[in-house]
Amino acid sequence: MHPHQPPKFSLRQLSYLMTAARLGTISAAAAELHVSSSAISDSITALEHQLQSQLCIRRKAQGLVLTAAGKRVVERGRALIAEANELESELRTNDGELAGPITIGCYPTLAPMILPVLLADFGEQHPRVNLEIVETTQDRLTGRLESGEIDVAFVYETLIPGTPNHATLFAQPAHVILAADDPFAPRETVRLEDLVERDMILLDSPPSSQHTLSMFHARGLRPKIRHRTTSYEVVRTLVARGLGYGVLVQRLGNPASYEGYPLVTKEIEPAVEPVGVEVIWPSNAVVPARVSALIDFALGVQWK
Repeated sequence: MHPHQPPKFSLRQLSYLMTAARLGTISAAAAELHVSSSAISDSITALEHQLQSQLCIRRKAQGLVLTAAGKRVVERGRALIAEANELESELRTNDGELAGPITIGCYPTLAPMILPVLLADFGEQHPRVNLEIVETTQDRLTGRLESGEIDVAFVYETLIPGTPNHATLFAQPAHVILAADDPFAPRETVRLEDLVERDMILLDSPPSSQHTLSMFHARGLRPKIRHRTTSYEVVRTLVARGLGYGVLVQRLGNPASYEGYPLVTKEIEPAVEPVGVEVIWPSNAVVPARVSALIDFALGVQWK
């Protein structure tokens, strides 16, 4: 084929196949794209004819399943459509002005620290960039960077899914939080050995739970977990009520719980290894200029 000769298939056909594969049925793809099911089906059939390959198996009861060739087409198609959208976005902007969407993934406990700076400060610098937020635990990030669903994410280094590009923003050691009237509150530091027989309120959200428990296990200790919660604020609220202690990494400027009860922060003795906070982005795709600008911006911030 001549290098400047256009392919026999279209980006629309690729998009129809990719949407049907993602949703699992042609009818669901038709509903999302606001076209008829026959239009989706005919488009996929034409694409298979033009590529001379069976791309999917269509069964009424089981929906649509990609063949090996179909998986390859979908994977390559993501990059083609992303490049086409990027070209369209660039041509619609003024000279040198960044524009277009960036979908940011963020671990929930990092969100109150990371997102306000990005939305306010980066957003003010680049008003035509549309920042969209996805708060999710790190175990649920798997595949979402590679698929293009998320452009960039802010996570703890202890559990980075896949092998994305990454850079460290800052690092913090875990600390213990106690109610202000806790018997250990007057201490300057706290030993894990002194806490192990007391009730713990565990932040049970990967990778926080694994990291916390690993600190105890490394010293041959098994903490006494009274309550588990996936909410950072619930941990702080229950601790402030005197129902146990907590072990957290993220540090907030507010020394009180959601209800207004005071909390105190204590360093762990002996010191534990700091946990890095990282920005990650896909390694298998061209990074748009606006995403590169966001990454550079984040790396230049003096995070508190």
